[in-house]
Amino acid sequence: MPNLKAAWQKLDRAADIFWLPFIRILDETGNIFALIASAFTWLVRPPFRLSLILQSMDFIGIGSLGIVVLVASFTGAAFSLQTVYMFQMFQAEAFIGVTVAITLAKELSPVLTALMVTARAGSAIATELGSMRITEQIDALKTMAVSPIQYLVAPRIVAGIIMVPLLTMVFNLIGIFGATLVAVHVMGVDPGQYWHNIYWFIDAKDIIEGLIKAAVFGLAFSSISCYQGYYATGGAAGVGRATTRAVVWSSVMILFIDVVLTDILLIVNRPTM
Repeated sequence: MPNLKAAWQKLDRAADIFWLPFIRILDETGNIFALIASAFTWLVRPPFRLSLILQSMDFIGIGSLGIVVLVASFTGAAFSLQTVYMFQMFQAEAFIGVTVAITLAKELSPVLTALMVTARAGSAIATELGSMRITEQIDALKTMAVSPIQYLVAPRIVAGIIMVPLLTMVFNLIGIFGATLVAVHVMGVDPGQYWHNIYWFIDAKDIIEGLIKAAVFGLAFSSISCYQGYYATGGAAGVGRATTRAVVWSSVMILFIDVVLTDILLIVNRPTM
């Protein structure tokens, strides 16, 4: 019996190790969705804080423009370089431009843009809201009959949804420019063939799919960052932990959502026989 009891206790502890984190993830996911629902509910209630939304759009969008342009130029150049080498092995240079353009529009641009914005703006949002929580500024808003969700969370979520797609469009343009510079002017790919295939094979739906992903990524990173900062505890160290969780979980969710949305969009756009 003692051996059976000890074995049961070990099994119980092992179950806790694997089960409790799963329960905690589900609990936090539910809380994030509740925060999103509350934010959108407050958006349609007066007073309408358009100025706060514009300020958040400036911080998330304009503030992240430099890093997005930098990453886009290097990404387009590097991806084009690899594509040229691979396609030249199979005498398929005609498809270099369209391959680079479609990959940027549907995958690389929305994902990398969202990750860059998360690293810069998401961490700042979590830190700012976490500091306000620790210093009781959020509680002070409540005492003044101001909803912290409406004042602090909703503008940032809306700004994330709007600005990540806009930054993705910038990433597309700069990325294709960098790719063209390398492919045409460095590697000697025929420019007429390069642009001809981009013109004929790129559809509006390819760009729209990338923008849909970007909008969902914007919702994901902004809501997770707001949630982690809004409910931060434990003083200055707690703010640091909240910021770390915001960046890590936002990045993981962006990649997870990308896989799910890619599968869904492929099913929706599957040609009928």
